[in-house]
Formats: sequence, C-alpha cells, structure tokens
Amino acid sequence: MLAPHAAGGEDVALIALRTVEENNVVTSPAAGTPVVPSYASGTSDTPLLGDTIGDNFDRTAAAFGDNDALVEMSTARRWTYSQLREDVDRLACGLLAAGVRTGDRLGIWAPNMAEWTLVQYATAKLGVVLVNINPSYRTHELEFVLKQAGISTLVAAREFKTSNYEKMIGEVRGDCPDLQRVVIIGSGEWTALAGGGAAADRAELAEIQASLTADDPINIQYTSGTTGFPKGATLSHHNILNNGYYVGRLCGYTEHDRVCIPVPFYHCFGMVMGNLGCTTNGSTMVIPAQGFDPKATLKAVEQERCTSLYGVPTMFIAELNDPEFESYDLSSLRTGIMAGSPCPVEVMKQVVERMGMGEVTICYGMTETSPVSIQTRADDSLDRRVSTVGRVHPHLEVKIVDPANGKTVPRGEAGELCTRGYSVMLGYWDQPEKTAEVIDRARWMHTGDIGVMDDEGYVNITGRIKDMVIRGGENVYPREIEEFLYTHPDVLDAQVIGVPDERYGEELCAWVILREGAAEMTAESLREFATGKLAHYKIPRYVLAVDEFPMTVTGKVRKVEMREKSVGLLGIGETGNLRDA
Repeated sequence: MLAPHAAGGEDVALIALRTVEENNVVTSPAAGTPVVPSYASGTSDTPLLGDTIGDNFDRTAAAFGDNDALVEMSTARRWTYSQLREDVDRLACGLLAAGVRTGDRLGIWAPNMAEWTLVQYATAKLGVVLVNINPSYRTHELEFVLKQAGISTLVAAREFKTSNYEKMIGEVRGDCPDLQRVVIIGSGEWTALAGGGAAADRAELAEIQASLTADDPINIQYTSGTTGFPKGATLSHHNILNNGYYVGRLCGYTEHDRVCIPVPFYHCFGMVMGNLGCTTNGSTMVIPAQGFDPKATLKAVEQERCTSLYGVPTMFIAELNDPEFESYDLSSLRTGIMAGSPCPVEVMKQVVERMGMGEVTICYGMTETSPVSIQTRADDSLDRRVSTVGRVHPHLEVKIVDPANGKTVPRGEAGELCTRGYSVMLGYWDQPEKTAEVIDRARWMHTGDIGVMDDEGYVNITGRIKDMVIRGGENVYPREIEEFLYTHPDVLDAQVIGVPDERYGEELCAWVILREGAAEMTAESLREFATGKLAHYKIPRYVLAVDEFPMTVTGKVRKVEMREKSVGLLGIGETGNLRDA
C-alpha cells in the first residue's frame, strides 16, 4: 500500500496527479493571483540513449579503440579501449563458463581497482545484476546483503586496509544458502575466470548481449540507512547509462578528457558518474588509489594530465590542505564534480582559484535517482556554483512541494524536493512496501531533502527534513549555520546537529575541525564571533572540536552517529538536562 506523504493521510499520488491536471499553476491564497510554481523540466536536443551498457561500451571501443580507457596508478597498468573490451569479453565468457547466467546476482566487494571496472562491464554484457557491497561492511552487514539480494557469486578482494575480506566471507558463507561461488581477486580461480571460456562462449555471449533490453535491472546499490538495515536500490541499464552520459556531457567530456576518480566505485559517484560518465563519452578513467589518498590523487592528476577531478567536499579540503599542494602541477585541470554532501562556499572558491578548475560543477542527487537530477553548468557564474546545486538535468523533472500536503510551492519557498523521469530507480530490491514509501503513483521520487527553487530554476538544498532542528518552535536548517562557520578563519570544516534540550526541545551543537595552530574554540568564543551576524537562536550552544567526522565510505557525514556521540560527550540526559549540572 502506498504510504501517505500528506497531512491527514491523503495520498500524495492523488495530490501529484491533481497538480499535473491543474498544469502546476499554484495560486497564492493571499493575493489570489497565479504565481510561478517550483517546477522545472529539463529540455534537450540530445535524445536519451536507448541501448544497453554493453552495446554502448562496444560502440565506444569501436570508435576510440586506440585511446586510453583505464589507468590504474598503483600498479601502473593501463588499457586502451580495444584492450579493455577484450578483457571485459574474456571475463564475461569466464563467468558464463562458470555457470553465471542472466538475472543472477553477482556481488562485488572490493576497493577501487581495475578488476572492479572489468566486473562492472562484464556483468552488464551478460545481464547479470551487479550488487555493490560497501568496502567498510563488517560480517553482519555482509551477511544481510548476501541474503537479501540472493547473491549466488561473490567476487572480492582478499583484503583492504584492516579488513580481511577472505576471512570475513568464510565466517558467514555457511549461513548464506544462495551463495554458490566465491572468487578472490588475484587467486588462481580469478585468473582462470578472467582468462575467458571456450570459443563457443563468445558466440553465446553475443547472443545473450543481443537479447538484453535497456529496461532490465543491472545494478543493486544499498543505501546507507541511518536506522535498521539498508535498502537495495535497483537500477536499470537505462537508468545509469543515461545518467552517466548526461553528467559527462554537462562537464563537456570528449575522447580527449581524462577523469581522476578517487570516489568509491561501490557508489554511484564512482561507477556511474565516473566510469559510465567516461565510457559513454570516450574519456579515460584514472584510478589514483584503492582508497582516497590526497597525495595519490594530486599525483595522479599531475602525471596523467587529468582534465577532470571528482570528490566530496572533505576530499577537496584534504587536497587543498596537503602540505605539498603548491608543488603539484594541476594546470591540466579544467572541470570536475563536487558532490555527495553540501558544498561549502569557501571550499568551492578555493577549488576554482587554487586548483584551476574553472568549469567545476556541482551535482545533486541520490542513489535512488541513478544518482544525479540537478547539476550546475560549466558556463554558470561562480556565484551560481557556490550558492546552488544548479538546474534540472536533461529529460528529467523536479518540483518542490509542501511536505504537509504535497502541493507544489511557489518559487522562493522551501519544501521537499521531488524528481521524476528516466533516472528514478525500478524500486528497492524485493521491498515493494519500502518502494511505495518514496515513489508515489505518479512516479515522483520523494527525496526527503529541503530545497528552494529561484525564478530561473536554480535549486538550493538547505538540508534534510530529518536533519532540521526545531529549537523553541523555530525551524533551524543546519546547512545555513555550517556555511556561516566556514567564514571563521580558524574553521577548516564544520557540521551542525540538534541535541536534546529540556527548555527548547532541541539545541544546536557544532562539530568543528580547526586549522593547524588555531586557538581553542569554545561556545563563548563562537557566540562572540556570531553575535550580530546570526539570529540568536541559530548560534550553537555547544561546540565540539574534533579531528574528524564519522563518515560513510561515500563521504557523507553520519549525523545520526554525531548526535548520539554528542549526547554522551556533553553529558546530556534523555530530557536534555546536563547530567553533571
């Protein structure tokens, strides 16, 4: 049953349909005159791609066979498009010979490495659903995903950082009845698999590839749930192939671009915006390291003359603050993408001025929308790129609604951002009820993000509905305060959360990472800095100076965990009383 998004239990689908029928004209109750609704659709002269990932990849390889396709810095391995296609086909045939078939779920549990990319395209050619497994998962989470997705084949690295994947798999394998085979990258079994099958397998591979359709499911990505177990967003060829293509087009990619991809392949940022963004446009994928390393990233840009660099804000902050930053030649950089979490204005300005990324873009989206639905353009002013996440993507629709009743709000008013179009996922794997909670009958994806659309269609994301802090009846959006904290000369990074308070219901707590050599920051010194610049109720009552924030592997800050830790660190009781007071 479809869960209501509207007050009083009214079905949001009916509201959405009614809005469409009314041509999205919203009437201001006060003035009684029509106003412009917070709705925009992305027009484009470039048609959507209608083929599968495998067919599209083959076409690119045929057109740019001698161009670099993939470079792995840690091993100095590199592939041209012709070589990459050959190795992808060999692996696909090896999987076929091993008994892997169309519709099977194959898990990939590994950091960024060339083998990850080979598996991504080989499974796509077979119609095998690739299940991305978070490299930071422990055994409990691994077992859940193996069971929930019904994974029959698992390809994994032997180890990564402090995690012994091979040992962890052994601990849960006996409790996963669907798991038929485990292949460790680098083992003899992997070598045999990557070596391909018999000549007959090539003919069968061609037949299978020709039988696939663009609407087939091809990828499951588990969202990093803040409560309970994550949900598997199921994505089709059509979803992720087109999203990667248009992200690349809006970055101006051609066969001459070389994209440095330090963001994880396990997430859409890496495998869709990165890998598919490159292969749909004939560009080169550059893997700087297995995990994020600022020095390795800067070195890769310099040595491979990368024209584009990806990252979440914390990655760019780490690169900009590397002690040897000024020694790297980054003159080849033209563009890139900053996404994954709100992009601080000051950081964006430094990326443009100190890294030379004059055409850097901001992307907004979520796993369930493949992921990007809004992006700035290369010709947008710096002001647009530091104050908004851009405009709607080609062939997509976005609107901003009142979460209480589902009605589209006038431009300039805040509400929940919704998106619709080719990028919206097929659904959560084997969880139709969870799917119905976020996708209404009109196929609008309800993001849970608070946004504002201006008169020209640019969108500013002001926070998550769940992150909003209600202090003494005032709605406070942490993003606004975080942006203000970045103007403090001693603050390197900042996050703001709500913590329980007996008097006001919630109070604000700021977590700050200070610049090296900075003086200690206290609640009193912050209040002095903010007084006269922020409304009194927006000034954090508590300040915690930390070395790092709790993060997901994709670079998103875990605010739920921050809130839990803050309660303990500050000695706040369940009612909001200070326990030591």
